[in-house]
Amino acid sequence: MAKYIGQRVKRTEDPRLIKGLAHYVDDIRLPDTLHVVFLRSIYAHARITKIDSDEATKAPGVVAVFTGRDIGDRIGPVPCASALEGLKVPDHRPLARDKVYFVGHPIAAVVATDPYLARDAVDLITVDYEELPAVVDAEEAAKSGSPVIHEQFGDNIAYRLTAGEGDIDAALASADRVIRQRIVNQRLAPVAMEPRGVLARYLPGEGELTIWSSTQIPHLLRTQLALMLGIPENKLRVIAPEVGGGFGSKLNVYGEEALLGWISMQLGKPVKWIETRRENLQATIHGRGQVGEIEIGCKNDGTVTGLRYNVIADLGAYLQLLTPAIPTLTGLMLSGSYKIPAIQINVTAVFTNKMATDAYRGAGRPEATYVVERAMDLVAAELGLDPVEVRRKNFPKPEEFPFKTATGLFYDSGNYEAALNKALEISDYAKLREEQRRARDQGRLIGIGVSSYVEICALGPSQAMPAGGWESATVRIEPTGKVTILTGASPHGQGQETSFAQIAADELGVDINDVTVIHGDTSIVQYGIGTFGSRATAVGGTAVLKAIEKLKEKINRIAAHLLGTDASLVAFSEGRFSIREAKRAAAAGEVTAAGPPEPKPNGKKSVSLKDVALAAHLAKDLPPDMEPGLSATYFFEPKNFTFPFGTHIVVVEIDRETGDVKFLRYVAVDDCGKVINPMLVEGQIQGGIAQSIGQALYEEVVYDEQGQLVTGSLMDYAVPRAHMIPRFELDRTETPTDVNPLGIKGVGEAGTIGATPAIVGAIIDALAPFGVHHLDMPIKPETIWRIVNRS
Repeated sequence: MAKYIGQRVKRTEDPRLIKGLAHYVDDIRLPDTLHVVFLRSIYAHARITKIDSDEATKAPGVVAVFTGRDIGDRIGPVPCASALEGLKVPDHRPLARDKVYFVGHPIAAVVATDPYLARDAVDLITVDYEELPAVVDAEEAAKSGSPVIHEQFGDNIAYRLTAGEGDIDAALASADRVIRQRIVNQRLAPVAMEPRGVLARYLPGEGELTIWSSTQIPHLLRTQLALMLGIPENKLRVIAPEVGGGFGSKLNVYGEEALLGWISMQLGKPVKWIETRRENLQATIHGRGQVGEIEIGCKNDGTVTGLRYNVIADLGAYLQLLTPAIPTLTGLMLSGSYKIPAIQINVTAVFTNKMATDAYRGAGRPEATYVVERAMDLVAAELGLDPVEVRRKNFPKPEEFPFKTATGLFYDSGNYEAALNKALEISDYAKLREEQRRARDQGRLIGIGVSSYVEICALGPSQAMPAGGWESATVRIEPTGKVTILTGASPHGQGQETSFAQIAADELGVDINDVTVIHGDTSIVQYGIGTFGSRATAVGGTAVLKAIEKLKEKINRIAAHLLGTDASLVAFSEGRFSIREAKRAAAAGEVTAAGPPEPKPNGKKSVSLKDVALAAHLAKDLPPDMEPGLSATYFFEPKNFTFPFGTHIVVVEIDRETGDVKFLRYVAVDDCGKVINPMLVEGQIQGGIAQSIGQALYEEVVYDEQGQLVTGSLMDYAVPRAHMIPRFELDRTETPTDVNPLGIKGVGEAGTIGATPAIVGAIIDALAPFGVHHLDMPIKPETIWRIVNRS
């Protein structure tokens, strides 16, 4: 029976974080470290005619000043891993050379003995600009005649894509109703607690470069930086220390990481750059950024016949690692939780004079769920049906799984109605609707929102990924019996130091405190893919399990040898190996029908895992032809994605006087397959919902018409505070997957995906007496107040 798996085990990594003993990039201090500060463009679109850095180079403490022209082609372009047909990829370098194309575009790097002296010297650099017209609105950027950002392409269209299956025209033509709605998923800033940071140290004697970076993908970063810098990959070491949040924004290769490495190679000293919050909002990727129109066809009973989504995706000024791929994930998930016979997505991806968009928690899937769930609400409103019944009517049945969607996916397993029913039961939905009717009679504005979602997780297999989709693990048992796990995943808040230890502790019968999980150092850990797309436990945890299974075969053989018996006769329980009682007579030498007597025991009744580990390392008494040591490595390649799902129900009340939204209930029933640690699952869901509350009600990256970033600080960009977050009523169903032997699906992004349409749906429902069918996010109090007060 499992002692740890399935239990609410406190996170083993938390004490060092809570006590302030953990080390982030800025906590790492090396002797003679120099500091880098960037001069960034104040224009969204301009030619650089002259850069004068003479005064800066003479400033106190300044060691060097580098511009794009100084570097030339000695650092390669920032990589884009997407390979879409017809994709236009700008040659974007770490420092601008002749042109800038977004506010915050780095132009020059000042290196000084102190970060404050470097900051002062930046102000001494003068840049002569020839300002050019900027294009900020994605819909305008798609039009002919719009200012062109990258002249070599002739227009701002990065790519066009049409995807989906079924005859969408026939599906819409056969519908009794066709509902159309313009839907916006606004730009968001990930706003990780720790902004980006890089520390680089070059050792010229050894020719080795070490880069500490706040990254989610240390091994992939090492590969790309080696290519950018033109150095051997095995001479480059990347270390990801503590990472204070990523949410996808650190699933990337940024120009600053390569530039810091190059500067250290030039100067022969360590160099450090720590991003300011303003830089973070300007020049770390943004998320979302889609403007589209949904067409959904339905019969009068609520059966959906087809769905088309025409969308303009705002990619920003250039392409980061996965920028073009994010809208394609939206297309893949447009079926949502429903049987929709025909689906089509038409993507027009455009360049604008803004920071690049890329993966932000959910990465294209929150956009899809929001579109589909808003569409289902619109169907219900059009037909005068309960939104719950419209969803229920279009669910696939459990026996239809694996379920083929009209977007080309095979959902692994699911019971969407069970999750919906549980959420309805917990919330007492029928009672909520009755209370809502009574409240409306009293003039109160109560709304109920429902969202049934499914998402794509455990990203892999490799054929579907820009880089590999597998994950790696090495499990090593030390001579003293302690267990070390080296994982290619790179957790940064998800809790895998705990969940992986739970897996190992149960499988090996050791105390969880005897397991250490190591990650994030490319010179210690075997090559891995990284942490993103809710894949770390489903893929990385499975690699740990499979490595342990390999290791246990060897452990069992050594234990049998120490006991003087055959491996098939060894029983294992609570960390000790013994001869199975039922087999003792045979092992003692009695002839059985099975054949000749087994080897005679040596008198030992049992041996511990520690005994086996010591014997394996001393190598004085091992089975013939067995190599010493106890270590196994496994690279797990999943055969499919996994598809967790759930239902969120939200109840809100609107204040007529202020337009404020108050949460009265928040019920979430999520299904992420088998659960290793319920506490970790609940924490991930709560964090995701909090970020969805931000998108639904508060957050939006805003640029003005000239491309100036209006929301350039946390005084202007409104992330939700603790008092804005309601109490969550969380529960789950458990539908295992067969994609991995653990039955795990993933949960890191579930809250973000399921919550936003439920929150918006509740607000729209509260405003239904005013004839409101849709509002774009963020739904601000002033917007609501004007509707309620008809002004």
